[in-house]
Amino acid sequence: MPDYSIGVDLGGTNLRIAAVSTDGQLLEKVTVATRIDRGADHVIDDMCNAIRILSDRYRGGGAFLGAGIGVAGIIDLDAGIVRKSANLPGWENYHVREQIERRLGARICLENDAKVAALGEQWLGAGRNEDNMAMLTLGTGIGGAIVLEGKIFHGMNGMAGEFGHVTIEPEGVPCGCGNRGCAERYASASGIVRMAREAIEAGLAPELARAANSEAEFSARLVYDLAKQGDQAAQRIFQRFGSALGILLADIVNILNLPVYVVGGNVVAAWDAFAPRMFEELAQRSLIYAATAPGDPSGTSQDASVGIKQWTTVVKRALLGGDAGLFGGARLPSISD
Repeated sequence: MPDYSIGVDLGGTNLRIAAVSTDGQLLEKVTVATRIDRGADHVIDDMCNAIRILSDRYRGGGAFLGAGIGVAGIIDLDAGIVRKSANLPGWENYHVREQIERRLGARICLENDAKVAALGEQWLGAGRNEDNMAMLTLGTGIGGAIVLEGKIFHGMNGMAGEFGHVTIEPEGVPCGCGNRGCAERYASASGIVRMAREAIEAGLAPELARAANSEAEFSARLVYDLAKQGDQAAQRIFQRFGSALGILLADIVNILNLPVYVVGGNVVAAWDAFAPRMFEELAQRSLIYAATAPGDPSGTSQDASVGIKQWTTVVKRALLGGDAGLFGGARLPSISD
């Protein structure tokens, strides 16, 4: 049996843990409740117990390389500290890596959850066989990550890939970051709900208004369901969503010029409702994408003396779903310095 490591997705509701071999085989996956109300130390105890069980179970085969943990929030990578996490109240400046290493005596890698998911998709998902890619994760907000030569690009202090806070509409909707017109105010689940409520208040969305009054939770999924049923107000919201995402992707493509851009997260379930407009906007606003989109003959541009290569820029859906972070976390001990 090959060597293996443990990937951990530390969420505010569930703690998901998987043993994965170095050749990408999922050996076993477990899920336990994240009992935040009992405090950080208790959650770490639960996590370490699960890691011990899995590592002991497969120790008779290959070597245990360590564990990689994805956490939503601001991470101090050098110190192994969670500086702030909206999903983990009370964890401010908590020394996660130190606490786990002390309990397990094993190598621990701590990383932002969006970046870990990107690493998983690059290793085994939509970015497989590509060393260089970027990923956007569309959820309540927008997470982002850049992978270069098979490793996460962190920038100066670990915050590279904050795509959700790229301005796409100057003087647009205020964002919690202090800016206005950030991408995640339009191309996220919270953005969908915001636009839907604004349409309702303006009297432009009677079906959405009825749904909002009858449903206990008014969600992006509900807006999507109405869009699929032909409701024009709901469809306009996803057109705006797609336009905003296309503008964001055009900026990213123009700056990075990578071969693959992966779009993941829960909102990707509505791909059919927003992707056509997204690709239209992307082609209009990115010279690089217009010249290198798949199937475009202008994408073949290399000196004939060294051979012709088909250069393409591909934007695609993520493939691994919620397991991307588990695979990415398990990958970290193998590639981290």
